[in-house]
Amino acid sequence: MLEDFKSALQKLDAIEERYNELNEKISDPAILDDQKTYKTLTKEVSSIEEIVVAYREMKERCKQCNDTEELLQIEKDPEMLKMAQEELSLLKEQIEKDKDNLKMLLIPPDPLAGKNIIVEIRAGTGGEEAALFAMELYRMYSRYAEVKGWKTEIIDCNETELGGVKEIIFNVAGKNVYEHLRYESGGHRVQRIPETESGGRVHTSAVTVAVLPEMEEADVEIRQEDLRIDVLRAGGAGGQHVNKTESAVRITHLPTGIVVKCEDQRSQHQNKASAMKVLLARLYEKQQSELMGARAEMRKNQVGSGDRSDKVRTYNFPQNRVTDHRVNVTLYKLDQFMEGNIDEIIEALKISAREAQLLEQNL
Repeated sequence: MLEDFKSALQKLDAIEERYNELNEKISDPAILDDQKTYKTLTKEVSSIEEIVVAYREMKERCKQCNDTEELLQIEKDPEMLKMAQEELSLLKEQIEKDKDNLKMLLIPPDPLAGKNIIVEIRAGTGGEEAALFAMELYRMYSRYAEVKGWKTEIIDCNETELGGVKEIIFNVAGKNVYEHLRYESGGHRVQRIPETESGGRVHTSAVTVAVLPEMEEADVEIRQEDLRIDVLRAGGAGGQHVNKTESAVRITHLPTGIVVKCEDQRSQHQNKASAMKVLLARLYEKQQSELMGARAEMRKNQVGSGDRSDKVRTYNFPQNRVTDHRVNVTLYKLDQFMEGNIDEIIEALKISAREAQLLEQNL
């Protein structure tokens, strides 16, 4: 019953042993007098308690299972045999669920899981049609966020005359935001007949999406002397984006050459704060890429070139079809998908990622 669970059992035994050891230490009067050590130990206990409780419940069910199997060997009464067989079946079913749950609990928690995010959407190949679709993707994510009860705020937006965007950067804040949207990064390809196309031909355009965890200054190594902050007039396609005062802010990180400009907020102070959010997220991403070393640079993997061939998902409007190429999922309800009903593919991506983590952990 647990033959396929040996690797996990070794880890679970070690965690339970550590849990018992920690509880012994916490009950030591000398530790109680040392509040700093006490808090450290109780925090560690709290981090593994759920695993230990679940493991002990599974072990108890395994014991009940063995006892029931022994009963079946000696019991003669037909009614008692039937009840014991039913109980055994239920116990085995629950143990399988326990194993799956424990495997999930053994995956190390993602330190970024609780972070809000910054999303960058840029028009790639396809000119004005790509810019229009970039705006539609922004609306799609905004509707999804609304359903989830999350808050969105535009940080910067470079509009085109026809209502599209060359680039839009926005913040999404709420519960489990990064967990849900982290896999949206990559090339998004759209196939449809543009409104500007008189011949009725289907065109292919590309948009890139990057999802960055929002970081605090304490999370990223940054020095004020490495920043050049310029204040300039906001400008754009017209309307609210034209500003005669110097409220737009451009921040350049001199060591890396990363430049962030923000002009969409009402004041210079707000634009500076928003630009710093984006800069911190990009710097964190760059630092992580360098630490990983062997892995390809994260941003290159996420965004790619913006070319039609570099894609994670295809949106085919004539067929009302959306296909995510990473998990090989196709839905024939693109109209609903663009209204923010994207959970089906989001969940498939999360499951795929968990399966990959289980393989990495040899579970």
